[in-house]
Amino acid sequence: MSKLSEKKLNVAAVRESLVRVAMVEDEREIRESWVKLLGTFPDFTCVCTCASGEEAIKQLPGVRPQIVLMDIFLPRMSGIECTARLKELLPDTQILILTSVADDELVFMALQAGADGYLLKSTQPAELQGALQDLLRGGAPMTGAVARRVVRYFRQRDQPKESGLGLSAREEEVLILLSKGYGNKEIAGQIGLSVDTVSTYLKQIYKKLHVHSRTEAVMRYTQSKIS
Repeated sequence: MSKLSEKKLNVAAVRESLVRVAMVEDEREIRESWVKLLGTFPDFTCVCTCASGEEAIKQLPGVRPQIVLMDIFLPRMSGIECTARLKELLPDTQILILTSVADDELVFMALQAGADGYLLKSTQPAELQGALQDLLRGGAPMTGAVARRVVRYFRQRDQPKESGLGLSAREEEVLILLSKGYGNKEIAGQIGLSVDTVSTYLKQIYKKLHVHSRTEAVMRYTQSKIS
């Protein structure tokens, strides 16, 4: 065997021993920066990047990564919905939410969808590396602020959480403002959320109410108050 062939075999063996990580993130610059960061972690390698949930559903089952880094705010299909669908296709793959928002409702929607951890994009490189290792050991890594929200949730879990429509308190709050004619930006300003977070709530509201538009959602809400 030539030295070149032997070298290629050694490189292939090293790659096979690395933990396979995929990323679902719609912003190219962020994808590139995270891929570059993963390249500095000695035990991990990025094997696939996807710019949308639809792309992830199509590509990742064939790639079979051990870990997926998942953004929440994706075009069309949210990262939460993508997480749920990937868990059906790849039940052994660990999915780590990596986003900029630590909103209570989003945290629990993500965890209920099957996410194995939840970190903020402001997480330091060493913390991310530790979180990836924690996932492989069966842990559920979370940013401190997110962990506090989990604790608060369990302390308050006996309080009423849902409306007659099956919506959470925050979802109903969004729907009430929607029924008053507020747009997404105005709703975001009223309750102190980002516009992207409001859009995610609206998607969840449409799904729960089995409607496809703002008008239909408001009609369902109005009817529930009359009946």
